[in-house]
Amino acid sequence: MNIHHIRLQRARRAWLVSMILLLIAVIAILISLNTGTIRLSPLRVLYTLLGLGTRQEHMIMFDYRLPRIVITILAGAGIAVAGAILQGTSRNSLADPGVLGIHAGAGLGLIIFVSFFRTMEGSVSVLIPLFTFTGGVVTALIIFLLSYDRQRGILPIRMILVGIAISAGISAVTLLLSLKLDEDTYTFTATWLAGSVWARDWIHVWTLLPWIVLILPWVYWRSRYLDLFTLGDELASGIGSQVNRSRISLMLLAVALSSASVAMVGSIGFIGLIAPHMARQLAGAQHRYFLPAAALLGVVILLAADTVGRSIFQPNAVPAGVVVAAIGGPYFLYLLFKKY
Repeated sequence: MNIHHIRLQRARRAWLVSMILLLIAVIAILISLNTGTIRLSPLRVLYTLLGLGTRQEHMIMFDYRLPRIVITILAGAGIAVAGAILQGTSRNSLADPGVLGIHAGAGLGLIIFVSFFRTMEGSVSVLIPLFTFTGGVVTALIIFLLSYDRQRGILPIRMILVGIAISAGISAVTLLLSLKLDEDTYTFTATWLAGSVWARDWIHVWTLLPWIVLILPWVYWRSRYLDLFTLGDELASGIGSQVNRSRISLMLLAVALSSASVAMVGSIGFIGLIAPHMARQLAGAQHRYFLPAAALLGVVILLAADTVGRSIFQPNAVPAGVVVAAIGGPYFLYLLFKKY
């Protein structure tokens, strides 16, 4: 069996896995469109999407459910790919934007934004990703600097511990700032940060869309650098890779993806941990094969969590972040004990 045949088999496997996950994502979208206080049958959903529904069905579909679902799709893909980037650049299988504290930094940026503008709705919401990105970048820089060793580079265990400590400190500052908000703004912000996708509008879709659509193809184009990092810094440098420059640029892309996603769906953790691991098992170890699968898995997980939170716990919906944490927490412990 020659190398070309092996590569062809891997590509076919990755393509098949991605197609199956895409089909599952479409099914999850249809189920989510049919889920809510007012249920719409799949046939009525199709009629409404074609413009043949009633005025009430049109309002439910296009003003409430579709923006929420599109936001969920974009954010799920963004967080999952961000986790894959961080795991690749740090050579740490436990790396995740939430675990490392980047989500906490983005959340602090969100609180600072609300402290200035007192709202997260309307046209001013296009500025939210800029604030969350700044908070995420500053947090990431602190974590990576404290985790870096001159002789050994970034230390995986130290990065996890530093991330947890930094996250705790930032969360305390975020809580202190949030207590200074008025009651209504505080309630809305706390619900947002908990990972609720409720009350999202098309303005939030157009705000997040450029970040995801522009960055994801760029990451895929640079996926070969993520493969080189698995060889170690010395070997990667020896075959001509600019290790430090590539690592910094890819980490900035990961921070941008996770921060922009947090800006729109709140601090939803563990998707960046679970999705890359599952995708790697299904589609293979090379990033060009499993990155699309990881993005689709992120979409499926977040869609499923939002749908479960809205349907099972009616009339009081549970934020999607809570549902994901209920699954991701035990999975994180499993990976921790398995690896260490």
